[in-house]
Amino acid sequence: MTIRITGMNSGLDTETIINELASARSQKVTSLQKAQTKLSWKIDAWQSLNTKIYNFYANTLSDMRFTGTYAKKTTKVSNSNAVSVLTGGSAMNGTQKLNITQLAKTAYLTGGKIAAKDTSKTITADTTLKDLLTDGNSGNDQAVSDSFKFNLTIGGETKELEFASDAKISDVVSSLKDAGLNASFDAANGRFFISAVKSGEASDFSLEAADENSKSALKALGLSTEGSLDNHATKIDGKDAKIHLNGAEFTFDSNTFEINGLTYTINQVTDPQGVDGDDTAINVTTENDTSGIYDMLKKFIKEYNELVKEMDTLYNADSASKYEPLTSEEKDSMSDNEVEEWEKKIKDSLLRRDGTLNTVTSAMKEIMLGGYEVTDKNGKSSKMYLGNFGIATLSYFASADNEKGVFHIDGDDEDTNTKANEDLLKKAITEDPDLVTNFFTKLSNTLYDKLTDLMGRTDYSSAYKLYNDKQMATELSDYETKIKEAQEKLNDYTDKWYKKFSNMEVALSKLNSKTNAISNMLG
Repeated sequence: MTIRITGMNSGLDTETIINELASARSQKVTSLQKAQTKLSWKIDAWQSLNTKIYNFYANTLSDMRFTGTYAKKTTKVSNSNAVSVLTGGSAMNGTQKLNITQLAKTAYLTGGKIAAKDTSKTITADTTLKDLLTDGNSGNDQAVSDSFKFNLTIGGETKELEFASDAKISDVVSSLKDAGLNASFDAANGRFFISAVKSGEASDFSLEAADENSKSALKALGLSTEGSLDNHATKIDGKDAKIHLNGAEFTFDSNTFEINGLTYTINQVTDPQGVDGDDTAINVTTENDTSGIYDMLKKFIKEYNELVKEMDTLYNADSASKYEPLTSEEKDSMSDNEVEEWEKKIKDSLLRRDGTLNTVTSAMKEIMLGGYEVTDKNGKSSKMYLGNFGIATLSYFASADNEKGVFHIDGDDEDTNTKANEDLLKKAITEDPDLVTNFFTKLSNTLYDKLTDLMGRTDYSSAYKLYNDKQMATELSDYETKIKEAQEKLNDYTDKWYKKFSNMEVALSKLNSKTNAISNMLG
């Protein structure tokens, strides 16, 4: 860098002079920086809008393309304490008779309380079988085998479990788990707690000694169900759920099961004798869920409206041509609120009259206003529009700014403009749900396909992007290069002038020195 010697001898304000000389080049750098800032803000604006449109496209709109989305049904039961029902789309409309004869149960064994022969020892997970069978005094010791064998039967399949005399309670727990049971030992209560993994008779289990020698070990563990022992285990057998539906008997290994599109969860026995009495029967009534379909379509219209309103607001924004991004020096002379308001004016106008935005908005509006050929329940085909279902925009002069493309639903309680009108949408859903499904699947498929086309990958844009993100990224990078080049030229230019002024100051210094020397010589 050039050594900068300011007006020490000349008395000139060198800094100001050079800044004036370089002002044009300095302004070019500033202009490029401001243009780069505006472009980065524009990219941010498009990214935000694109995300909202894509979410609408990939979620709500995508789902509405398929008829299964409209197959919404609801089921009511006459005894909600005894049973609850979830309704699938394949469920048949109508009323069924349900009697509950037996609830499914999970096999459970609660062990008896156990204790060590040596009463001074506390039972823990590390207590061994030998600890449970002998007190350690040779005079009182009973013969303890080297190993013990238990037969564990689950669902008719028997496994042999073998334990050495020094096996710990924790080893017994682990073996039971490995064999396919839930098992734990509660040291505080001195008991085993064992259950089947699943409910039902097929998951029932039993635990027995394999031989006479092993009976003592099973009893010592509190796992024997034989006899009237102090540490006797209590067993609950696994049972299947049994119901009668429309007179037909069904058996399940769980209290939650599915029959013909309905998922039942039974909680109470209503017919223990299984006689199918009408006085105990539960009415299970399935019908079309008109409110569910209505809510889905209302959600679709609401999300569409929000997008169109935002896009129109961005497109019709006030001009901010007189506003440019602020430099650091300009910000320093303004308050934070003033800076925020200034930048907001610019950001709000970035997509004003944007050609791409207009293309997307116009395409969406055209499809929503279009007609689609559908067939009613009587077999009559005709072209129908959203207006046939009481869904339409308000008149031009009745609509607020940027809401000319917003749709309103007649009879919608949340819409003050149209809530007093007849609810044609609900009426259509009730009277001819297939017609409604047919129309909206065609509309949503058309809109989906159009957005797919608009978001297709190009040389200028990535997949699922409505704007030229690749092109903008390139332009942003180009600005970086241009700013760097312009800054380098500015630095070179100012350095050149500083060098010239420095040379002048040096020359003046030499001249002054000579002048002073001559003056001194002349007295």
